Amino acid sequence: MRSVSRRRLLSAGAAAVFTLSASAPLIARNVKDAAGDDVTLGKLDRILSIGGDVTEIIHELGEGRRVIATDTTSTFPPAVLALPKVGYMRALSTEGVLAQSPDLILASAGSGPPEVVAALKQSGVPIALVDYNPTAEAIGRKIALIAEILDVKEKGTSLTRSIEAELAALKAALGHAPRPRTLFVLSLIGGRIMAAGAKSSANEIITLAGGTNAVADFNGFKPASAEAIIAAQPEAVVMMEREGDIGADELFAQEPFSKIPAARTRKLIRMDGSYLLGFGPRTPSAARELAKALHPGLAL
Repeated sequence: MRSVSRRRLLSAGAAAVFTLSASAPLIARNVKDAAGDDVTLGKLDRILSIGGDVTEIIHELGEGRRVIATDTTSTFPPAVLALPKVGYMRALSTEGVLAQSPDLILASAGSGPPEVVAALKQSGVPIALVDYNPTAEAIGRKIALIAEILDVKEKGTSLTRSIEAELAALKAALGHAPRPRTLFVLSLIGGRIMAAGAKSSANEIITLAGGTNAVADFNGFKPASAEAIIAAQPEAVVMMEREGDIGADELFAQEPFSKIPAARTRKLIRMDGSYLLGFGPRTPSAARELAKALHPGLAL
């Protein structure tokens, strides 16, 4: 009998291994999400990402190829702009989400409305909710959960350490510098001022940047009266960049802004909203950029 060559034996062995691997069942694993729910994971080839911070973290961990659709708050990195959108994260529809045929829905815990999230949990498609708290500490928790889900824990640890180091360096650079009273204006519609109070993403980023929120006597984003704005005496005004923005001259020509210290220096700071308030991988950079604007005399 003719002997079988070594090359043929190796080829046959490789084919056998490939066949066994291809037919082997996928081993499911469980993780506990930010809501405390156990989520059973299977394939993760098609991830629907909801929440700009969630989407950024997935890409920063090098797993962006898995994302097949996002919500409209996901605008970074630029590549995600070409992906299908399922609407605003707080105004989702069950049908719109499931139409993307995801293997996993990875969503900010701020997603909604609640009845849609509840329906998605009953749909049979795994959904994992990610911490929504707008704080520097929460960034690490977001990264840890997403890295665990994507099975890239070491990358997650490295990313968290890098972010923590950047924020610590900024805090050290700010030192004991005076903290200018800063007003964050979310919107100006019909003369109605929507401002950021305590326990808001804007309050947190102002604090990280070495400022003091000028109107921290309420929580979240709420209307503020002209009298309250004048009484707060803000030295700087921060707003998000929007199409059709008014400039500093126009803003500080109108009351109540004409009667605050910021009007004397024309201190109006505009930044991209998702960059400034996203609390994801870019937060250290956003905090430093805001700090430079608030503290032009410091080497930051």
